Formats: sequence, C-alpha cells, structure tokens
Amino acid sequence: MKPINIGFGNMVVDARIVGIIAPDSAPSRRLKEEARAQNKLIDATFGRKTRALIITDSDHVIMSAINPETIASRIEKGE
Repeated sequence: MKPINIGFGNMVVDARIVGIIAPDSAPSRRLKEEARAQNKLIDATFGRKTRALIITDSDHVIMSAINPETIASRIEKGE
C-alpha cells in the first residue's frame, strides 16, 4: 500500500484505487454528478481542468488535474 501523488501534494493509496477514467464521456459525467449528490466527490484539481476521475473502493470519486496515463505510470513505478 503505497501513496500515489495525484497532483498538488494530494495522495491516494494505490490499493484503494479501482479505476482511473477520463472525464469527457457522458457516463463519466453522470458518475461525477451521482458522486456529488451523495457527497462522495473530492475535488483535488485546485481550480484547474479535470483530466482524470479516480474511482476508489469506497465509491468516492476524486477529480484530478493529472492525465490518467500519468497516474497509471506513477502506480506502475510505485512513486
């Protein structure tokens, strides 16, 4: 269980991540709105454009300003 930097000093434990998706599709927008309605949306973008949605095993959705590919490579490297 290693913390992964998702941008601007924010960390997520890699074992809690279920998926990383791009926020551009209609299903991902619905997922984001449902998480907001359930108070399970976490904004870690610091006002920048959302480039990735990180889904956790606790059904929280984390918005990140880092590309999904970058986050995935950090998980593989164990950063």
